[in-house]
Amino acid sequence: MKLSDYSTIAFDCDGVILNSNKVKTRAFYTAALPYGEECAIALESYHTSNGGISRYKKFNWFVNTFIDAEKREEVYESLLKSYESAVKEGLATCDFNEDLLLLKEKTPNANWLVVSGGAQKELHQLFKDRNLDCLFEGGIFGSPDSKETIFSREIERDNIKLPALFIGDSKYDFTSSTKFGLDFLFLSQWSEVIDWAEFCAAREIFHVPSLLQIEKSQ
Repeated sequence: MKLSDYSTIAFDCDGVILNSNKVKTRAFYTAALPYGEECAIALESYHTSNGGISRYKKFNWFVNTFIDAEKREEVYESLLKSYESAVKEGLATCDFNEDLLLLKEKTPNANWLVVSGGAQKELHQLFKDRNLDCLFEGGIFGSPDSKETIFSREIERDNIKLPALFIGDSKYDFTSSTKFGLDFLFLSQWSEVIDWAEFCAAREIFHVPSLLQIEKSQ
């Protein structure tokens, strides 16, 4: 299906709109480092293996795995604060995918929105500060709601109208969107999924190295 045929185009944020995957990966490592390098490496690995899932679930996994029960709540809150502090500056300065500007011109009739695993309040402020919110008239959505919850709700609200496309860079992006009838495109440009090529080949997922390659590949 051509891009111009879609009523809705939804985008993941990290690794699609912004080159921010490495910023967040490093922030998870840094947040966990006070509990030992082994713990920090474990959280970093868990994060990259579960791309697209919110920080809340990842830190819950961490404290349940490595922290004594009586200290879990305190450590959880400390991890969140450390992580938020580490990512704030990185998100403000990381590269924006300027291919989106041309893509917007080519899809004037499509409703654009963001469906991210990042914190929704932070996303709203970030996109406002970087003057990106105007691109996404359909809204900017994130955690604590899961992507499944967002897709289900926005379809029910008729904010996502089929045929719709979701552009993401993780395995979870694929499973969460196709579950609700959206087409999926894997953007490999900044993805941290090591075996993305094998994953896409096994499931016949359309993939491109950059957004400008979409129409060239159709």
